[in-house]
Amino acid sequence: MDRITKLKDFLQANPRDSFLKHALALEYIKFEDDRTAREIFEEILTQDPGYIGSYYHLAKLLERTGDTNAAIQWYEKGMEAAKKAGDNHAFGELRSAHEELTF
Repeated sequence: MDRITKLKDFLQANPRDSFLKHALALEYIKFEDDRTAREIFEEILTQDPGYIGSYYHLAKLLERTGDTNAAIQWYEKGMEAAKKAGDNHAFGELRSAHEELTF
């Protein structure tokens, strides 16, 4: 059984599990299904805005696909969420990626 199928099976039992959804989105990126990955990341951040890791990966996906304005917005939202959560490491990574894109 492939990883996507396994993750979907786990999500059947835990449909709101942000960790599982995040892992699923990363698998879709591996298979170059950016649309599905983006939808999953956006769903995570709508339902669980404190799931900091998804901000970076969503913004990187958007940056890679040429949606620079949306990437900037997600980096900024992620920095705000990381700061609120006291996650200085994530804040630094998001800020660094944001600065690379905006300077």
